[in-house]
Amino acid sequence: MFKNEIVIANRKFRSRLFVGTGKFPNSQVMKEALEASGAEIVTVALRRVDIENPSDDILSHIDREKYLLLPNTSGARDALEAVRLAKIARAAGCEPWVKLEVTPDPYYLLPDPIETFKAAEILVKEGFYVMPYINADPVLAKRLEEIGCVTVMPLGAPIGTNKGIKTEENLKIIIEQSSVPVVVDAGLGAPSHAALAIELGADAVLVNTAIATAKDPVKMAISFKLAVEAACMARDAGMPPVREKAEASSPLTGFLRG
Repeated sequence: MFKNEIVIANRKFRSRLFVGTGKFPNSQVMKEALEASGAEIVTVALRRVDIENPSDDILSHIDREKYLLLPNTSGARDALEAVRLAKIARAAGCEPWVKLEVTPDPYYLLPDPIETFKAAEILVKEGFYVMPYINADPVLAKRLEEIGCVTVMPLGAPIGTNKGIKTEENLKIIIEQSSVPVVVDAGLGAPSHAALAIELGADAVLVNTAIATAKDPVKMAISFKLAVEAACMARDAGMPPVREKAEASSPLTGFLRG
């Protein structure tokens, strides 16, 4: 049996696939895709929902007994805006978990490392479980871990680009040095991208656009689920080392040269 459990802030999750809730054609399709994905953590952009209204179209389609609703602060342009959004979510009854996003750049939506760090410091001190979305910067990842963030979430590529993992070498360093779960977030456009992240050693992946904008989001959610599970199983099975030189699958015995 492969080890598919991940522990974040002393809470166990069986699925290593987290799913976002934006861009789906409608809320019913979103609900069905979440179910098909097997995800237990789903993110929702606070700017897109009325967090205080349980009848909100998106929120009413998310079973909060089944999923950890992870509010995210996307759209925040600086630390103060991000902190304010997180506090609004907690005041509305959400658990004190937050996916911290500070993305002042409107074109590439790259996270601001300085404002992200400032916001994380404040939110950790106020008792939030902070999961910061960051560039694949090993130094920043370590600093965020040291101040108490419960994960780090480095990008594979800019949000929504579907380019896959363009930050592989830095992700390897982050994974090697991290003592908290590493969740690869953003840019994963195909199930193979998610599998690669897990094979590199990431603890989980977060996918939104690739599932939500697929021709068949439910089928794509299943594809990502299977890819992540296959990669987890391969890791547990023991990935063979990469070699520079060829090595015969069947060692020569001297029979042909005798």
